[in-house]
Amino acid sequence: MPAAPDYPSAPDLVAPKRALLSVSDKTGLVEAARILHEAGVELVSTGGTKAAIAAAGLPVKDVSDLTGFPEMMDGRVKTLHPIVHGGLLGVRDAPEHAKAMADHGIGGIDILYVNLYPFEATVAKGGAYEECVENIDIGGPAMIRSAAKNHGYVAVCTDPADLADVLEALKAAGGTSLALRKTLAARAYARTAAYDAAISAWFAAQLGQDFPARKSIAGELRQTMRYGENPHQKAAFYTFPNPRTGVATARQLQGKELSYNNINDTDAAFELIAEFDPAQGPAVAIIKHANPCGVALGATQREAYERALACDPTSAFGGIVATNTRLTRQAAEAMVEIFTEVVIAPEADDDAVAVFAAKKNLRLLVTGGLPDPLSTGDTFKSVAGGFLVQSRDDARIKAADLKIVTKRQPTEEEIRDMLFAFQVGKHVKSNAIVYARAGQTLGVGAGQMNRKDSARIAALRAADFGLDLAGCACASEAFFPFADGLIQAAEAGATAIIQPGGSMRDAEVIEAADKLGLTMAFTGVRVFRH
Repeated sequence: MPAAPDYPSAPDLVAPKRALLSVSDKTGLVEAARILHEAGVELVSTGGTKAAIAAAGLPVKDVSDLTGFPEMMDGRVKTLHPIVHGGLLGVRDAPEHAKAMADHGIGGIDILYVNLYPFEATVAKGGAYEECVENIDIGGPAMIRSAAKNHGYVAVCTDPADLADVLEALKAAGGTSLALRKTLAARAYARTAAYDAAISAWFAAQLGQDFPARKSIAGELRQTMRYGENPHQKAAFYTFPNPRTGVATARQLQGKELSYNNINDTDAAFELIAEFDPAQGPAVAIIKHANPCGVALGATQREAYERALACDPTSAFGGIVATNTRLTRQAAEAMVEIFTEVVIAPEADDDAVAVFAAKKNLRLLVTGGLPDPLSTGDTFKSVAGGFLVQSRDDARIKAADLKIVTKRQPTEEEIRDMLFAFQVGKHVKSNAIVYARAGQTLGVGAGQMNRKDSARIAALRAADFGLDLAGCACASEAFFPFADGLIQAAEAGATAIIQPGGSMRDAEVIEAADKLGLTMAFTGVRVFRH
């Protein structure tokens, strides 16, 4: 491990003399270069960046004028040179560094502005393997890391916002402060870390490695929050590059800033409602504490909302509403009749937005589409000392997948009810029981330590709101370990049961179902949600 040399303290203010600019995204480049030039800063650049600056009539040196070497190997080698990295890494006030710089003709580089080859964008657009590899930047990250390490003297910028901070400092003080250079260095290392994380994830995918030996997660800060799950906890919201459609892509049209719990619950609501194809008609889900308290289909969006609300109007107060279709005025008028925290939809009609305008605290989000419930991807959960990773639950059960294990065969209507209930049950915290009929949840039992209690609680809630369970379907997201939960559901009025199966006591449960005259389907797929 290298010992820390006894370098002189870095100066608080550095008045820059030379800047190296090499960017793939040239937004604002010429204006920034003009400001630097007018401040007396010598400009050095490469390739297309130099051409853009020169075309604006500004004096600019090619990096090859410093190094004595031309760009070569299709531009792969141009800045990987001691003249460049010596100019970035040299500790100006350290006698040995100053002598080495003088002996070898190395001039200091005081500002570095590099934004990297667009690797993430190339992957996102589906670039071929060779194109993705060619968009792995080498010289850029190397220079960024060199400049960030020597932040005592160098201001490193990786995006236009960084450069704007530097230009503002030049205007205000004639140079960059040590505090600013430290801040820029921290941002720079975060950027190269995210870049390397994207590359390593892509390579793992190319090799079919679901779980490589090292896995990095990189996000970009979207929002800091007043507090987290509880007021004594700090919180922030980070988004991934090319995020999944949903809360991360949403535009907030009105309302207060989203809280930690708002985002968590809204994500749960939108992922649930995306299970229902808008081509098959409107669907609405109402979520409270990440659990559905009502889900329904309808001929209209308003009808779907009213049917979802009927399942548990008490819990719906202060909840999250998600729709799978464009928000309409008629539905909005019904939604504002009770207090609602968030409404999220793919889009919203102008007159629906106008209805919500009177409710200043209600957050209205539009996402531009629905997430694909069948798409692949990873989900993460933190644990002490690490994190768990698993593939997204993309299970989708169809009628053809059902194995009818009882003597009585289901009707077509019962099959539809069972599939609807199981689809909702996938998004209910385990242990989960869902009663449903005709595209409407009638009772939801969530998060209990045993399945019988979930079945009992779901039935009690249905009774509380005057909903008749006679002839309904009952979905269990995991198998019934004993017959008692199934018997509880039958006593509540369920006549059709859907569950994964796979218990050591399946025969006992099937026998109980036959005695009660039930029809029961096994899915062969468990959909736990903890």
